[in-house]
Amino acid sequence: MLDLTKIARQMQGISEHLSREAEQSRQRLEVAQKLRKKAQGEQEHLIQERETWRDRMGFPVAIPAEPLDFTPYIPTPPNVQTVLATDGSQIAPSHHEIAYCYLINVGRVILHYGQSRLPLLDSLPEVFYKPEDLYISRQWGIKTEEWMGYRRGVSEAIALADLAIALRTPGSGQIAHPEAPILGMVDGALIYWFLEPLPTDARQLILGAILEAWEKMRQVKVPIVGYISASRSSESLSFLRLAACPHPHPDCFSHCPIEADSVLRPYDQKAPCQVFDPLRDTTLWASVLEPGQRSPLWRSCSRILDLYPPEHQVYFCYLHVGPEIARIDMPAWVAKDPSLLDMALSMVLSQVQKGYGYPVVLAEAHNQAVVRGGDRARFFALLEQQMIKAGLQNVGTSYKETRKRGSIA
Repeated sequence: MLDLTKIARQMQGISEHLSREAEQSRQRLEVAQKLRKKAQGEQEHLIQERETWRDRMGFPVAIPAEPLDFTPYIPTPPNVQTVLATDGSQIAPSHHEIAYCYLINVGRVILHYGQSRLPLLDSLPEVFYKPEDLYISRQWGIKTEEWMGYRRGVSEAIALADLAIALRTPGSGQIAHPEAPILGMVDGALIYWFLEPLPTDARQLILGAILEAWEKMRQVKVPIVGYISASRSSESLSFLRLAACPHPHPDCFSHCPIEADSVLRPYDQKAPCQVFDPLRDTTLWASVLEPGQRSPLWRSCSRILDLYPPEHQVYFCYLHVGPEIARIDMPAWVAKDPSLLDMALSMVLSQVQKGYGYPVVLAEAHNQAVVRGGDRARFFALLEQQMIKAGLQNVGTSYKETRKRGSIA
């Protein structure tokens, strides 16, 4: 058990530390606000500098697709609408259990508004037990547990695309109202940056399946957005570093240490353009936006996006949803259609309001997907019954797992 008495002695200086950090954050924010105003007057020049010197820059820079002072209010959402979402959970494989396998459970939710129709709330479980499922990743040096997480992302994207197609297909039983706009939502970013270090074949196997699902949604004209709560990104702030650069051009390799952005370097050795580090985008836009407003659109330039087709390049903006500043990711085909963009963002804002601070469709998808401790125990109990029926001998958990489930003391 956690000994709170011992912890209390270690927390005495935390309030002083947080007070100092709050004051430093306020000072960084003032610097960033001044640089934003400066960048507004030279936005096109800074974009050109980024394009010219991007191969010599030591940090990624998101490109504004709209003026930096463009902060429009989100329009009123349509009365008739349909929102859908998927989310996933899993039971990880363990050599200490009765069988080495894993389960992915994808929660699916469809919510109809203004249509007098029942929602869809269910989940799709899938068990992976074949050698080609369990050990395919070993050829690339990827652990099964890690590969399971990547497979879950694929399952979520495919399930979302299947829902979108069903809503647009007559006779499917799920067809939406002909006048109802449809929005697909996912919890988290649409930029799968964590796939970047994977070997090419492994990365293509995962990313290719996800992009294929997105393309199906584009074909049926169902926009997809990624909702990121408590985002820690600083992509838009990186653009302001161009305005803070003291050199004639942002040639980082010549003027600054190549490893200037390394988290291992002390703050007093950071690059001279890092005058507001480690400030986050959400802090800056919280000082600019009013509830119901969004930031200008930005085009992300993460390296993994080199593998995305042009129509699925990721754009993002920051939306003041009331309780927080949320980051909203979307593919290029949504961002470049003003009416589709306004419709999607209005439905996102409506979902947050209905969910009292977080999109209700995402919360429900999570609730449908989550696998609790009792579910895990019942899953392996059911598996044990099936193994005994099949005539298998010596079915049971390891001695280590058995002892961990109870305490002698």
